[in-house]
Amino acid sequence: MKRITEYKKLFGVEKDIELKELKKSYRNLVKEWHPDKFQEGDERQAEAEINSRKIIDGYHFLVSIAPETRAANLEEFKETTNVAGIEDFQHKGMLLEITYLDGNTYEFFGVTRKIYIKMVNSDKLNRFAKRNIYPNYLYRKSKKTAEHA
Repeated sequence: MKRITEYKKLFGVEKDIELKELKKSYRNLVKEWHPDKFQEGDERQAEAEINSRKIIDGYHFLVSIAPETRAANLEEFKETTNVAGIEDFQHKGMLLEITYLDGNTYEFFGVTRKIYIKMVNSDKLNRFAKRNIYPNYLYRKSKKTAEHA
């Protein structure tokens, strides 16, 4: 959640993420902080490189959790969470990462340790996730591994 707040602040996003406004803000920030804009030896060149990487990472991250992106990928998410079983999962801070048998991996934000422990202790992992994780937490697809044989 800290990451989401930090990136929203960077791009000036108040509430919901609108891709059109995000793209506009991204372009303006890149123009301002592009490393090529600064001369060799300029003390701000190193700062510009760090900021430009942060801007690019933040843009891709916010696009991945934007309502438009999630709506466009909803069918794939439903297919994965309803059909493919959970292969592995891990929790760090308030982030739950679940890898599925079809190779997809999704991150769920704001999952507390208490909920994670309940998930670990659940005798029906998929059912617990369908009832307590999927409908209640903001998510994004983080990666897709090679197709399983």
